[in-house]
Amino acid sequence: MNLVLAGFLTGLSLIVAIGAQNAFVLRLAIARRHVLPVIVVCALSDAVLIAAGIAGIATVLDRAPGALEVIRWGGVIFLVSYGLLAARRALRPSALSAAPGGAITVGAALATCLALTWLNPHVYLDTVLMLGSVANTHGNPGKWWFGTGAVAASIVWFGALGYGARYLRAWFARPGAWRVLDGAVAVLMVSLGVGLAVGN
Repeated sequence: MNLVLAGFLTGLSLIVAIGAQNAFVLRLAIARRHVLPVIVVCALSDAVLIAAGIAGIATVLDRAPGALEVIRWGGVIFLVSYGLLAARRALRPSALSAAPGGAITVGAALATCLALTWLNPHVYLDTVLMLGSVANTHGNPGKWWFGTGAVAASIVWFGALGYGARYLRAWFARPGAWRVLDGAVAVLMVSLGVGLAVGN
């Protein structure tokens, strides 16, 4: 149980941060659009990536620096692009709405969620490399108990974000609140992209 708790706390510390994926889930949750399927996709994606890291992909990537370089520059493009889109939303109040009648379909929501998850290099750094590496220090079967805790953290976090956001609805009904959120996401994403580009 100690390893499960360690995995839970480690996983939680990595995913509880404002990022592209969390901001998207928050936006849908406040609008009450497709919350459950998006939460399931996020949690399942994390579970697959964590399991992959524990199974040894971290070691494979560590021995293939060329693959890491491709991931790094792809990540730079993704992060900066998403940051610029968030900045655009922040500068256009008409694009900011928490109304439940949003036009996004469940297919579009899931496609966006998958893109924000699987095209974000920081997801791989956090789940595959970081959690995979830490888990593997606990040997077998300890590493899998650690991974179980990390997966549980993902489920708890996305569940809380998806179903707890309704209590923030009144605050996010104001365009200014979305401007603050999107502005913060823009600064964070561009900063992460620049940091990734310069090797930090």
